[in-house]
Amino acid sequence: MRKHVILEAAETHERLYLTSKNVRNTPERLELRKYSPKLRRPVVFREISR
Repeated sequence: MRKHVILEAAETHERLYLTSKNVRNTPERLELRKYSPKLRRPVVFREISR
């Protein structure tokens, strides 16, 4: 079963990205490097609860 998750930047706390993940395969929280327009560089975005 796939679940929609919100990604929040670790440095700026901006919530820019919405993605989905398979809860059965990845029960831990996602951490992805994505582009932050505020910092103008890629930063770590972490999954937050809705």
